Amino acid sequence: MENAIKNYEDVDSWKTIMFLYSAAIKEVGTKLDILNDEFQHVHQYNPIEHIKTRVKSPESIVKKLRRNGYEISIENMVKYVNDIAGVRLICSFTSDIYRLAEMIGNQSDLKVLSIKDYIKNPKESGYKSYHMLVSVPIFLSDSVVDTKVEIQIRTIAMDFWASLEHKIYYKFEGNAPEYISRDLRECAEMVSTLDEKMLSLNEAIQEYIEKQEELKASTNRKEIGKPNQQELQGLS
Repeated sequence: MENAIKNYEDVDSWKTIMFLYSAAIKEVGTKLDILNDEFQHVHQYNPIEHIKTRVKSPESIVKKLRRNGYEISIENMVKYVNDIAGVRLICSFTSDIYRLAEMIGNQSDLKVLSIKDYIKNPKESGYKSYHMLVSVPIFLSDSVVDTKVEIQIRTIAMDFWASLEHKIYYKFEGNAPEYISRDLRECAEMVSTLDEKMLSLNEAIQEYIEKQEELKASTNRKEIGKPNQQELQGLS
């Protein structure tokens, strides 16, 4: 994107860049909808419960640049703020997270720039999520602009916890009392336990369904192999 936008400092360039980020979210969102529909078609199951999208506000972008010690410019915004365009995928189970990450990584026109696995390596606060920074080509009338999008994948329980942590962070400006931080970490452990139990329960349900289907199929095969009453009469 840096090479595509020559003059960063005027209002038109700002509007153009924000347009590109909005377009990138649409591109990624469409891909995810198709992947989810395909999964339903093939496996009769939707790994994505719902999708959230957002473009970071100008105020948030400026705060992030200042917090990281960068001069306020559109060029620095494009170069150093990777989560301007954000897509969040909410799943039921942790297994869905890695399945979706693999499906996204296999898209030939998406370039995975970086991965941060906060599920296997949680933050000190207890935060868990799977982050992918990707680049998606935006086809304009006279050019193609590669634009960054951050994709976060997490379970419903992880998202609930992260939403509360986000509110606490901004309420206390990153300096929450120790007892609140401690309780939040304890809640994160409870969320992890819940996710593990729900995954185990789902696997047990799927195993039971598969066994019932195998039993039904076996019974049907035996019934087909049995001679019917008319055939028995013909033999007598």
